[in-house]
Amino acid sequence: MRALLSFFFFFLLFCFSLFTPILSLSSEAVLNDDVLGLIVFKANLRDLNYKLSSWSEDDESPCKWAGVKCDNLTGRVSELDLSGFSLSGKIGRGLLQLSSLRKLSISWNSFSGGLSIALLALPVIEEVDLSHNNLSGNVPERFFDQCGSVYSLSLAGNRFSGKIPDSLSACKAISHLNLSHNQFNGDIPSELWSMAAMESLDLSFNSLSSEIPVGINGLANLREFFLRGNGLKGSVPVDLGRCSQLTIIDLGLNFLGGELPETLRNLSSCSSLRLDGNSLTGVIRDWVGEMSALETLDLSRNRLVGEVPESLGNLKYLKELIVSENDLSGVIPKALGGCGTLKVVDFSGNNFSGELPSWVFQLGLERASMARNKLNGAIAVAPTPTPTMVVLDLSGNDFSGEIPGEIGSLYTLQVLNLSSNLLSGFIPTSLGKLSGIQVLDLSENRLSGDVPSEISQAASLKSLWLQQNALTGEIPAQIADCAALTTLVLYQNNLTGSIPDALSNLTNLQTLDLSNNQLNGSLPEWLGHLPHLLSFNISFNLISGAIPELEFFSSLPPSSLSGNPSLCGSSLNLSCPVVLPKPIVLNPKSSPSSSSTSLRQNKLILSISALVAIAAAALILIGVVAVTVINLRFRRRTNPTNFPSFPMASPPPGGDLSGGLVMFSGEVADLAARAVLSKDCELGRGGFGAVYKTHLRNGRPVAIKKLAISGIVKSQQEFSTQVRKLGELRHPNLVAMEGYFWTPSLQLLIYEFAEGGSLSRHLRDAAVPPLSWRERFNIILAMARGLAHVHGLGLVHYNMKASNVFLELGNSVGAKIGDCGLAKLLPELDRCALGGRIQSSLGYMAPEAALPGVKLTEKSDVYSFGVLVLEVVTGRRPVEYEEDDVVLLGDVVRGALEEGRVERYVDERLGGEFVVDEAVPVMKLGLICTSQVPSNRPAMDDVVNILELIGSPRDGASPDLVDIDLR
Repeated sequence: MRALLSFFFFFLLFCFSLFTPILSLSSEAVLNDDVLGLIVFKANLRDLNYKLSSWSEDDESPCKWAGVKCDNLTGRVSELDLSGFSLSGKIGRGLLQLSSLRKLSISWNSFSGGLSIALLALPVIEEVDLSHNNLSGNVPERFFDQCGSVYSLSLAGNRFSGKIPDSLSACKAISHLNLSHNQFNGDIPSELWSMAAMESLDLSFNSLSSEIPVGINGLANLREFFLRGNGLKGSVPVDLGRCSQLTIIDLGLNFLGGELPETLRNLSSCSSLRLDGNSLTGVIRDWVGEMSALETLDLSRNRLVGEVPESLGNLKYLKELIVSENDLSGVIPKALGGCGTLKVVDFSGNNFSGELPSWVFQLGLERASMARNKLNGAIAVAPTPTPTMVVLDLSGNDFSGEIPGEIGSLYTLQVLNLSSNLLSGFIPTSLGKLSGIQVLDLSENRLSGDVPSEISQAASLKSLWLQQNALTGEIPAQIADCAALTTLVLYQNNLTGSIPDALSNLTNLQTLDLSNNQLNGSLPEWLGHLPHLLSFNISFNLISGAIPELEFFSSLPPSSLSGNPSLCGSSLNLSCPVVLPKPIVLNPKSSPSSSSTSLRQNKLILSISALVAIAAAALILIGVVAVTVINLRFRRRTNPTNFPSFPMASPPPGGDLSGGLVMFSGEVADLAARAVLSKDCELGRGGFGAVYKTHLRNGRPVAIKKLAISGIVKSQQEFSTQVRKLGELRHPNLVAMEGYFWTPSLQLLIYEFAEGGSLSRHLRDAAVPPLSWRERFNIILAMARGLAHVHGLGLVHYNMKASNVFLELGNSVGAKIGDCGLAKLLPELDRCALGGRIQSSLGYMAPEAALPGVKLTEKSDVYSFGVLVLEVVTGRRPVEYEEDDVVLLGDVVRGALEEGRVERYVDERLGGEFVVDEAVPVMKLGLICTSQVPSNRPAMDDVVNILELIGSPRDGASPDLVDIDLR
């Protein structure tokens, strides 16, 4: 028996000795799969910051590598988190070796290319975050074929385009889906509403259009729903109110209309409802006050009418109430004083009347804006207001009385705007207690007395606006203690004395406007040495003497110095008076005869000098009188009482409607009217009018388009309604409209300013460095994407040309299209500007534009785009005039293509440095777009896809465009 046991024991040892190497080999193989996969993945990347330096192929396990986390039991890689590692390159197939990976995050990097790898097919993958990279192209339908275990997927912040694949609905386990901030277009697939596990769905900031499909109540577990910043039409879905679990709804910045569906009252758990920037109509119903969990309610920038219901006072958890830019009226409800948690209120841009409710200073608000309404009465502040206010904007109303000194107790204030009211009396010295104030605007009131020196105690002050009041006395030198001051505007008061030399200490000053006062003395030379001073105006004062011979003063427009009769210098083209000779002194030691002779000679010299001096003085006197007469006439024409005041956005007291400035972002803005419309600020002129450059009060540049047919739109409501839609055309490749200004005789559109200038300038100006081939290709692709977005919204541009495309300069050159939507949304402007636009668009206009009665379509834009493509590649003008002929660029390139020498027409400024495999297909595409037959021209969505294929061909394939009809 003992022998039998011994034999059995040795047999087990023998078996174990045989299987131990196999088990060891199996374990090493498993670990090596993870190492191998990650090393292969790393091989495709650029790691500029050496974040992956710990990744070594010599290691047996990757578990100690940066960004890698392993399962404690199996030793396999379970999580890979490379967020913010500054990596770039393609997503390689090495990741498919990580068969135990549950969580993958490579967000906030610069990965590029498309989604050609089936990451969702990894066996146990649950979370995938590819957000905020440079991934692009269409998302393949098959990408979602095997996603059974994935419950969280984010592709946000990339450049994916095309339609959202219907196959996405196969991912039944997904509860969190984020496709925001891409370029997806078309409809929202109704199949998404069958994903019953969905809790959070974010499709915001894409180019989705059409209506929101019915059936969303199929998402029974939906808690967060974001569709912001698309082109969605129709109405707010009725069945949205049947998703009883919803806590956040954001449908802002779309084209939704109609009234709020009453089913929303059932959303008792909804804490945030944002419907701003749409075209909602009707009134705010009482039942909104039954949405008891609401913390944020934003209905701004719609077409709502009526009063704000008192029932909103029942919202005990309400923190933000924003109803600005509607047509609401009545009084601001006192019942809102019961909302003890309220922090932000914005009632600006409506027709509210009555007095300012006391709860504004009692609830502990952080931001309150009642600007541009018809509120009146005194501004009553409690003796001990709650010091939590950061922004208080009561501008553009009819408030009267004095500025209450108690405002000085709100020491947390950073922005105080009381401009464009009827306030009188002195500026309270208590404002100096606002130690954190950065913007103080008391302009366009009836304030009198001195500028209090106590304001200098506001050490954080950056912008001080006191213009258009009745202030007297001297400019206090103590203002120089506000070292952070960038803007000091005091024009149109009754200030006296000289410009204090202490202001030379304001080294951060960018804007100084002291015009239309009674300041005297000379023009200080130190003004020309302020390092950041960009805008200076001392016109219409009593400044005398010579203008300092400094480059700063010579660069100023004459209008900034005019209206000072005793001021002279080259900047005004006025010579300063001749200095008279010194008095003649006789030599007492000279003899009488010599003295007599000398005296006669000196008398003769004196007589000649006197004559010269008298003649010069007469000429100067005549010049001074002439300049004074001209300036007085100019002053009468440009008197601020007759000129639109840009900070004002509501009717002036006791007068007719004079218009106002509206910024879509709600930004506190101000523009110097005379500077905006001066010839010195003009950037150019087009079919719709002249364009000027100016700066907002925070120093940010903007472009102002003065519509050439001012006055054709007589109704401010009509103009506002139409132009608001332009402000909603948001896309990375479209110049964004930021606001507008309206009076019956003057209409201005405010756009973002493109520092890079126009495409035309970069193609024509020899002083500008030539664009590289890669930059040109990116510009063409950007134009295509922008125009495709415009067409996706059902709009036609009508005016595509090089001067309407603006470049973004930086690490990579981009492009934005201007003037989008003007012709469609403002048809009156289109008819009036058509003649001038055709004149300025010769060579770009499609052939059918010359036919009477033919309606222009998207295909007309495609033709113009094709001409632009050829122009960018060749550097030539669309039309060239020879001695006896007119040559079209398309005809030249088409002939070169037929002769097999098209690459010779690539811009010679490139010096031969271009990719032939890209340049030739791009030129062929341009010719296809300029086909004489509109139906032969491709849609812009197809153009974008072709360009993306040209820029990154798959499997070495290049799109074959040779056989396409080029007629």
